[in-house]
Amino acid sequence: MAGEKDTGGNETVFTCEEVFYAYLGRYPALIDVSLRIDQGESVGILGANGSGKSTLLLILDALLFAASGRVTAFGQELRPELLGDEAFRARFRKDVAMVFQNPDTQLFCPTVRDEVAFGPLQLDMSRVEVEERVGEIMERLRIAPLAERAPFNLSGGEKKKVAIASALAVHPRVLLLDEPTATLDPRSVRELVGMVADFHREGGTLVVATHDLHSVPELVDRIYVFDETHRIVASGPTEEILSDETLLERCNLIHLHSHRHQGRWHLHPHGHTKSEDHH
Repeated sequence: MAGEKDTGGNETVFTCEEVFYAYLGRYPALIDVSLRIDQGESVGILGANGSGKSTLLLILDALLFAASGRVTAFGQELRPELLGDEAFRARFRKDVAMVFQNPDTQLFCPTVRDEVAFGPLQLDMSRVEVEERVGEIMERLRIAPLAERAPFNLSGGEKKKVAIASALAVHPRVLLLDEPTATLDPRSVRELVGMVADFHREGGTLVVATHDLHSVPELVDRIYVFDETHRIVASGPTEEILSDETLLERCNLIHLHSHRHQGRWHLHPHGHTKSEDHH
C-alpha cells in the first residue's frame, strides 16, 4: 500500500482528522481526535481507563469506523466499503496487526503452534514456508516449548507472548498494542518490552495504548494524551509528557499520595500501574 510522505521522506501510516465515535450512537468515546503517525515511529496513546484509547486502536485497525471525521491508513481513507475490497483487506490485515488487552479474545486455535501458524496460512504461503516462519518466531520469542500446549491452559504472560507471536508471524509493518503490560509479572513485562523493542528496531511502526507509566519510556518515543472527556489534550516527546505532573494528574494518570517524613507531610505523585486500575 503506497502512502503519502512527510517532509522528512517517511511514509505516513495513519492520520485522524477531527474523528468522532460514539457507542450505540449515544456514548461518546472519541471527540475531535486528530493525530498523525509515520512509518518507523513508536507512539504512545496515554490516558486513564475509559478515555478512548482502545476505541482509537480499533479504528486504526479498521474494526470500527469513525462516525464523523476522516481516518487514513497508508494514504487511503478507511471506510467500510474499502475494507470490502478483497485485495485491500488482505494487504491491510497483513500490514497492520493488533494485540488486544485480553489475549483470550484472540486466541482460539487448539495448540500454540496452530495459533502462530493461523496468520501465515492466510497469506498463500506453502506449508513448508509456514512451518519455517512459525518455528522461527516461536524460537525468537522463546515459546517453542509451548508449541503443543492449548492456549487456554497457559498463564497470562504466556498467552500474551503467544498473541504477540501470532501477530508478528505475518511480518506486519504496524503493531498496535492495547495495554500490553496488563496482568503481567515483572519478568514478563521485561520480556515483552524486549520483543516490542526488537520489532521497532527493525523498522516496524509501533502504537501502544496504555495507562501504565512505568513501561512507557522503554516502549515509545512520542505520546498523545487523552483526558477523560475523550479528547487528545497534549502531545509531545515521551520525556516531556512524563515530566508534566500537572497534565498527568489532570488526566487521571497519576495521583498524589501524602507521606510523613521527619515530622512533615509531603505529597508525591504515583502512577496508575496495572495493579491500580481505576475503572
